[in-house]
Amino acid sequence: MRLRTVLATVTAGLAAATCLSAAGPANAVATGTDATNAAAHACSSSVSLDSFSDALDKTTFGGYFVGNLSALAVDRDGSLAALADRSYLFDLDAKTLAPKKVVGLADENGAALDSEGLVVDRDGTRLVTSETEPSVRRYSADGRILDRLPVPSSLLVSPAGRATSNQTFEGLTLLDGGRTLLASMEYAVSGDTAGIVRFQTWQRTKGDHFRLSAQYAYRTDDPILGVPEVQALPDGRLLVLERGFTSGVGNTVRLFLADPRHATDTSGIDNLTGQAGVRLIRKTLLTDIATCPSLGATAKQPQPNPLLDNIEGMAVTGRTKGAYKVLLVSDDNQNAAQTTRFYRLSVRVR
Repeated sequence: MRLRTVLATVTAGLAAATCLSAAGPANAVATGTDATNAAAHACSSSVSLDSFSDALDKTTFGGYFVGNLSALAVDRDGSLAALADRSYLFDLDAKTLAPKKVVGLADENGAALDSEGLVVDRDGTRLVTSETEPSVRRYSADGRILDRLPVPSSLLVSPAGRATSNQTFEGLTLLDGGRTLLASMEYAVSGDTAGIVRFQTWQRTKGDHFRLSAQYAYRTDDPILGVPEVQALPDGRLLVLERGFTSGVGNTVRLFLADPRHATDTSGIDNLTGQAGVRLIRKTLLTDIATCPSLGATAKQPQPNPLLDNIEGMAVTGRTKGAYKVLLVSDDNQNAAQTTRFYRLSVRVR
């Protein structure tokens, strides 16, 4: 999403793209014993920062600015798909991050999207959210619209629904071996308690269409934090990013493990205001990114940790030695005070 100052199919991916190069001084890698390295890179008992890269910051490719990145996905060939919220989609080399291809996206009328969430489906097509309506559309690899999914009326932007523009579908992921699609709203809709964010699901039908299904409620740590991204793990649990920005202070970015499997279906509940009997999605903090080692990173504006920026995209890229390899990316909003930065994490879950 574009910066707002606020107070405050995985299975395929696991077999692909398990590493990115760490080239240049912006990718410091500790040396010494394994134990020393682990301690030097630890963010928490569950998460370590392997490296980061600013290689694409303020670069161009094919006449497009390489930035504004809001989502990541692993393609079937192991390359990375990186979605810009200015309505275009890059293919990146998984090792070097070098752009290989760029495709423009548009709605049915040829208008640009505020494109935020991305899934590469099993047939190679792209499912992409736009948060201005909001919408979920299916695109061919060359950017042609193939399908558009239904959206509950309550999640549409006011006055059609109860959502606020630029605060709708941010995260997108496939669960249950690709049978279920889940999109996360960024912030609460009108009538719900601030900090209660709705996660909408769809079930796959014949012909790889999707029908509306259950909806779940997730509570952020603080109402000033939104949900910019979700990614499914093979067991049905989710990695969830929470993020906020405070002028003069910087970003807050936290990574959670969340379990929607026993949460209440809230699709029939008009207003979520703390009703008895509603089971929210359970979550556990894995790390606050501010606690990660900076590894020599620098920031262009005040930050609690110079490593931090406007982190918005996330993909699970592999699994080694019991840890998931997770790639994050920050959205620089084409702003001189922000950085397009990729982060490689090792994430252990129980």
